[in-house]
Amino acid sequence: MDYRILIVDDEENLVKGIKYNLELDNYSVDVSYDGEDALRKISENIYNLIILDIMLPKIDGLTLLKKIRERSSVPVIMLTAKGEDEDKVLGFEYGADDYLTKPFNILELRARIKALLRRTYDIVANKGDIIKSGDIMIDVPSRKVNIAGKPVDLTSKEFDILFLLVTNPGKIYSRDTLLEIIWGYDYYGDSRTVDVHIRRLREKIEKDPSNPQYVLTKWGVGYYYKG
Repeated sequence: MDYRILIVDDEENLVKGIKYNLELDNYSVDVSYDGEDALRKISENIYNLIILDIMLPKIDGLTLLKKIRERSSVPVIMLTAKGEDEDKVLGFEYGADDYLTKPFNILELRARIKALLRRTYDIVANKGDIIKSGDIMIDVPSRKVNIAGKPVDLTSKEFDILFLLVTNPGKIYSRDTLLEIIWGYDYYGDSRTVDVHIRRLREKIEKDPSNPQYVLTKWGVGYYYKG
């Protein structure tokens, strides 16, 4: 599969370096140096992954991420400045799939991109086209979810978590296990990342997120799907 990636950052030298390295991995790469141009490109093109800096001119990264999530579940890696933990949490709240703190090792970015693309587009490769469980219907090839016949917009990570839990009903996954399976590499961030994604997933698929019927918690252990 040929992957197309958009880099959105106003640091020209950094963008050139990322673009050069990603093209070494045979990705098709577009670049934007401000939020408005990025939004236009996203409206006009289909991307498999977006690398998005938080500090951008015209439209900041978090606002742009919210606009992206209104129309797409494309995987997004956020770039944040050192020590901006609140921005990282907000990024996950708004639907980011991963983040890297500047300055970062380009080899780590390349590894994370490969892992995210592989898990986003290959995690369902060996499953049937349609999975049904209660009111939940998962269209595997298109990565779309319906609840009681109504479409639900999930981010790529939310989809992967739901897919994993639904296809393994009753199996309890700890936060660390979910990070290892879904994120696909040694994750050095806060395990609260999982809690944020589970909460957002519940808000989208549960009638009463505070009293879930699908994605349940085994206190002190982890999360599981009640089939």
